Amino acid sequence: MAAIRDGGAPGTGNARTAATATLLLPPRLTASAARLRDTARRRGLHTVQLPSATPPDDLRTDHLHADHLHAGPTFADAVAVPLGIAPLEAPPHWLADLPRDLVQRDIRALPIRDAHALRRPAFVKSPNDKGIRAMVYADGSRLPGPDAVDPGTVVLVSDIVAFSVEHRPYALDGEVRTGSRYAEDGRLAPGPLAPDAAAFGAELLARHGSTLPSAIVVDVGRTDGRWAVVEANAAWASGCYAADPEAALDTVLRAAGPRTRLAPRDLPFVRRAG
Repeated sequence: MAAIRDGGAPGTGNARTAATATLLLPPRLTASAARLRDTARRRGLHTVQLPSATPPDDLRTDHLHADHLHAGPTFADAVAVPLGIAPLEAPPHWLADLPRDLVQRDIRALPIRDAHALRRPAFVKSPNDKGIRAMVYADGSRLPGPDAVDPGTVVLVSDIVAFSVEHRPYALDGEVRTGSRYAEDGRLAPGPLAPDAAAFGAELLARHGSTLPSAIVVDVGRTDGRWAVVEANAAWASGCYAADPEAALDTVLRAAGPRTRLAPRDLPFVRRAG
């Protein structure tokens, strides 16, 4: 099966993005990814949807090449390096390093070998992908063992909290550019970004923006009446829900763009495949 290509539409290009740029997409698109694809086409970008995670040879030619991507981590790991794309993400320990007043719970980053020693319920997840299912584990014995996961794999272990509402601000160059509510009481509920969620996101960026790449999404939520950081997610792998797709696309393009145009401040945040 051949890659699905679209030449883009003229006349609505963004001055910050060359009209000849190409956005690479995975075999299956979420509704959010389809919105970003359509927004990219209106802007004048090429879009290419691959039938698998193996990039065809003609994506590496001068005639047609991929400059950006919007996809999950597994797809990105397969195609980013050979295509010269630099996906940006938060450091694995980032959430655990934030002060208590911004997270409202105890969070530790540790090798899964150490998490196996837990003898209490805890919420455990992978920092930047879905390698370890994000859920409450009754104790460490319920986590995947060394036959399934390298014992040195870092996981985030946190207190169990409930978020009454969760929002996703999109951050670009230290500013909240757009965002969306995505959940209420643990259930999917897309809607507008609340002003106080945006304000909390702005406070986070003012205090700790230098610890994040220049383009990122940071999920925030209310727990016990206070705002807290839920987690940071790569913009290139995140659903935009009800966010402004133009501003979301700006963030995605920066978050996964050509390695040759990477700003020095973003070098430490390039994802390592695997």
